[in-house]
Amino acid sequence: MKKIFLLFSLCCYAQLQAQTVVNSGMFGMMEARQLGPGTMSGRITSIVGVSNDTKIIYVGTAGGGVWKSSNAGTTYKSIFDKYCQSIGAIGIDPKNPATLYVGTGESNMRNSVSIGNGMYKSTDAGDNWKAIGLDSTEHISKLLCIPPMIKLYTLQYPDPLERQQT
Repeated sequence: MKKIFLLFSLCCYAQLQAQTVVNSGMFGMMEARQLGPGTMSGRITSIVGVSNDTKIIYVGTAGGGVWKSSNAGTTYKSIFDKYCQSIGAIGIDPKNPATLYVGTGESNMRNSVSIGNGMYKSTDAGDNWKAIGLDSTEHISKLLCIPPMIKLYTLQYPDPLERQQT
């Protein structure tokens, strides 16, 4: 019995000595990557494409902001990280596809709905954004850019959730 215990102890000791020490150098080549709008809780609330360049797609998500694909949806890049991540609608100026409008606040009324903080506009295909108002609407569900008076946009927003409860 002592021989078996000694042999077992020796094997355990050898196993402990053979284990690799984990340190930060082992992870030096790893990089974070953006997963796009298909992650857990990635409810898609708006998808729009550029009519004269079918490879460009913008996707708005309920809790992950706005994502842009320049290769027909193969990969995505987050373009709205500094702002409200709850997106209700996205609109593209049909005469100038570099001009985008984003209405924040998802409108899919459910147990985990998030409110927004108004409208945003980009004139450089999503590289830079400017808040343009409607910050107390909480939920912007539809956005339509209508030529020729593109400075006007049509939108639909429901009442805040507190007033909708019956």
